[in-house]
Amino acid sequence: MERLQDLLMDVVYEEIRGGEECLVNGIHFDSRKIRKGDVFVAQRGVSADGHAFIAKAVEAGAVAVVCEELPEDLAKGVCYVQVADSSEALGKMVANYYGNPSRKMKLVGVTGTNGKTTTATLLYELLRLTGKKAGLLSTVCNYVDDEKFPSTHTTPDAVELNGLLKKMVDAGCEYCFMEVSSHAIHQKRIAGLDFDGAIFSNITHDHLDYHKTFRAYIEAKKGFFDGLKKEAFALTNADDKNGAVMLQNTVARRYSYSCRTLADFNAKAVERRLDGTLLRLDGQEVWVKFTGDFNVYNLLAVYASACLLGLEKEQVLRAMSMLVPVSGRFETILSKEGVMAVVDYAHTPDALENVLSTINGLKGKGAVVYTVVGAGGDRDKTKRPEMADAACRYSDFVVLTSDNPRSEEPEAIIADMMAGVKEEYADKVQTETDRKEAIRKALTVAVKGDIVLIAGKGHEDYQEIKGVKHHFDDKEVVKEIFNIQF
Repeated sequence: MERLQDLLMDVVYEEIRGGEECLVNGIHFDSRKIRKGDVFVAQRGVSADGHAFIAKAVEAGAVAVVCEELPEDLAKGVCYVQVADSSEALGKMVANYYGNPSRKMKLVGVTGTNGKTTTATLLYELLRLTGKKAGLLSTVCNYVDDEKFPSTHTTPDAVELNGLLKKMVDAGCEYCFMEVSSHAIHQKRIAGLDFDGAIFSNITHDHLDYHKTFRAYIEAKKGFFDGLKKEAFALTNADDKNGAVMLQNTVARRYSYSCRTLADFNAKAVERRLDGTLLRLDGQEVWVKFTGDFNVYNLLAVYASACLLGLEKEQVLRAMSMLVPVSGRFETILSKEGVMAVVDYAHTPDALENVLSTINGLKGKGAVVYTVVGAGGDRDKTKRPEMADAACRYSDFVVLTSDNPRSEEPEAIIADMMAGVKEEYADKVQTETDRKEAIRKALTVAVKGDIVLIAGKGHEDYQEIKGVKHHFDDKEVVKEIFNIQF
């Protein structure tokens, strides 16, 4: 059991009713998880207000309640702590509860619209290749050294997050690399964490359903850098116009990386092929098993971060040559007939454009590029026509289909995408609500040398329809159509 006053270390509170000299078993923000002796933190969420469940939590045995607004009726024997921001208090309290695990290893966060998963995962893999123990918190999966834990969010909630960090410390991990989403920053899920480094990849059109304006989206990302300590490093992409914005108010050590202009860390693609790229990194050449200029940026961020963490340059380059692409990120599957399928997570207009630009730059003479793409339901609707437009501009043939329709009708999502199809492209666009059939349609008309991009889901092995997740894996579908054993 922990003393409440110890859990409130570094938490700024306005008032305490009932005294803080009580012992608690655990901390929860979900009243359904409260057991006798727990603390309930009432958060104001997107869809529900935790303050409405205070009485239920007390009834379930909560001995303390942390809230922004004290209830009118205070239960006897319960300690009430009033704070300005419950989410921030939760993060700090949970960190204290688990012994502040983020202070016991090097924690590096990656934020940006595209490239977070690849950059964080490759850093994790690189450190392990150099013999270090490391952890990973990502969209695809969470790892405690080599033990795998399923991932439900890009950035877990504060309770799960600190629990995983504690497991990493207990397993002897010296490093942890994590994706830091704009939602997590805005919702204070990373409050109380001690970051030793932050990486900014880029910002493009995404998540306006949540942030409402592009400025608010940028400010959320910037907030991560504003909160860094002076000993940490802040690494930003100098080729993104918002890269410099991230560094405006940070007290951390500032560094930049670029493929186009002079920066602290530079890279250039010397040779490009479908099976890899010859890179020149700060004057030295290394062959990597990655394709596309967007991956040059990801690898440059990985290289720079590893160097800033104190690894030797030669050691980093050697490990980079052994790295392999992340699941569902420009993952290629070749049929016996010579048709290449590319499965990629690209789900923003910019990401789709980057992947298709890469494919067009590497395709053989006379090869046809097919794109199968949809858009997620209950998400930013404004990017739907832009995604269709990007697919049309860079493809010879496009099939618009379902992604994760969630509560929306696939036909309505596709109609939104069709609004972005210009008249000149209309003849090369087809629609198919059944994603498997859409993939089949593109793969069966493609011939030797053609490339079929299947975009939007990447690593995901499900399709969410009307609140139910059905098993669906783009790679499995491709291999089934190609008649490849898996």
